[in-house]
Amino acid sequence: MATKKIILLLGIILSINLQLSAQSYDWKDESLVPKSGKSQHSEFLKNQYPFPAKPRNQWEVGVSVGNVAVSGDVATRFPNIGWGVHVRKAFGYIFSARLAYSGGVARGMNWLPSFNYGRNTAWANNYVAPVNQQWGWAPQPGMVPGQIYQVQSTNTAIPFTGTNADPVYYNYKTNIHQLALQGIVTLNNVRFHKAKTGFLLYAIGGVGAMVYETNINALDERGGTYAGLFRAINNEYASNNYNDRRKVLRDLRAGMDNTYETPAEGEKSRRPNLLSRTMKPTVMAGIGVTFKINKKLSIGIEEVHNWTNEDLLDGQRWQETPFGDAAMTRDFDTWHYTNINLNYNIGNKSVQPLYWLNPLDFTYNELNAPKHMKMPKPVLDDADGDGVTDQFDLEPNTPAGCPVDTHGVSRDTDGDGVPDCKDKELITPTQCQPVDADGVGKCPDPECCKNMVNVDDLLKKCNVTDLPSINFAGRSVDLSSENKTLVGSVATTLRGNPNCKVIICGSASKSKSGQALGQKRVDAIVKYLVETQGISADRVVAQYDCSEGEPSVVELRAEQK
Repeated sequence: MATKKIILLLGIILSINLQLSAQSYDWKDESLVPKSGKSQHSEFLKNQYPFPAKPRNQWEVGVSVGNVAVSGDVATRFPNIGWGVHVRKAFGYIFSARLAYSGGVARGMNWLPSFNYGRNTAWANNYVAPVNQQWGWAPQPGMVPGQIYQVQSTNTAIPFTGTNADPVYYNYKTNIHQLALQGIVTLNNVRFHKAKTGFLLYAIGGVGAMVYETNINALDERGGTYAGLFRAINNEYASNNYNDRRKVLRDLRAGMDNTYETPAEGEKSRRPNLLSRTMKPTVMAGIGVTFKINKKLSIGIEEVHNWTNEDLLDGQRWQETPFGDAAMTRDFDTWHYTNINLNYNIGNKSVQPLYWLNPLDFTYNELNAPKHMKMPKPVLDDADGDGVTDQFDLEPNTPAGCPVDTHGVSRDTDGDGVPDCKDKELITPTQCQPVDADGVGKCPDPECCKNMVNVDDLLKKCNVTDLPSINFAGRSVDLSSENKTLVGSVATTLRGNPNCKVIICGSASKSKSGQALGQKRVDAIVKYLVETQGISADRVVAQYDCSEGEPSVVELRAEQK
């Protein structure tokens, strides 16, 4: 279940960081360039140097917590607590350096008993183990002075027999503190097909110095040994079956306290000490992965393996053979720090740590959308000089001076087959085509023009049709003001139509008095037109007997002059 939760957490973190922006820093920003790179940056901006200056990048500070484990002669317990802090600085896009402190408390216990611990003084001083030693006491039956015999580790004056041997279960508690300078190589920030990544894989290598102190739990809270407990457990699980290991450890933990009161076998004065703890140089290597949460924050998982050239981290370095004169174990102890770390970037006027940036970012962006490189002016052939290059020109031999379209073809606005530069009739209607060599077409006469009337003839005709009638009241022969207005309008019409004349028609009355009255009324109108309105007399025709009718009405009509 715990494994599934860890996988789910990593999946969520990965899904978040894959959505992060891939924007890079502004390479034009001079404030991001350290003083040592100002000259290079200036030359780069002027295209005098091909490489941009390395920007100032942020420091990373981090804290970690995890599991510390010793890999040695005694089986480690899990989990153990470990912690650490670090500060990291990138010196390039691949390499960065880290100053790291790490510490922890490692514990371990064997589930198998041991008997040949006579050379391990931390155990041998409290429990009976065989020790091969020259007999230096008075002769006893079977014991000759000067000869080598097995004696008890707790009292070398007593011979050792198998029946008085004490089994012990090796255990330890080791406090570790280490300061290291580490080099880190980022493995996946150079991306050829993506702007940048949301997680980093990296390898760790370094050197350091550690101090440690190891104690064992050999005595109970009253200062007595666990000899009875150890014998009882050894007797119960005498078969040393691997499947019983959990039961053995359970019974041991139930019967022992947690004091770790006895200093384990150590180097003592044979090695440098610091704060009463053994100090050893270390070499380390590791691997890690970090997930980016945002531009400032990241979370990572690491495994760092430390080599110490020391075999007493777990307080035990002796084999089970030869019995009574144990040989040292073959391998030195190492210790691991498996941790989760939380990291934060600090620094103003700086880009993110360079290991989060893709060094190819500037190059690919410049290839895609050049903003810095000097682009040569393209030289494209145009044999006919029409402004359209030959590779796009569909008419490679356009006559000089002829305007062309986007395909290099001479313009022909009216589509008559004669280019505009030679067309004497630029817009020839379709119905007037085909055209001659000069682009001039011959248009057919429209239907409306076949029966055309001469304009001059139209201008000579009189087109006035309607003129008013003049009514006289009673036997009056004088024009009333209303009649003068009507006759004045007739004069205006005549002035606008010089090809017209006016006929003034009186009625042909049967009586002589009626005829005389009609003539006087016609004459009054003629006189008003000629004398008052200034109409030429030859354009005013008086007719006294146009038709029989009422003599009080005089008709006016226009005719061709």
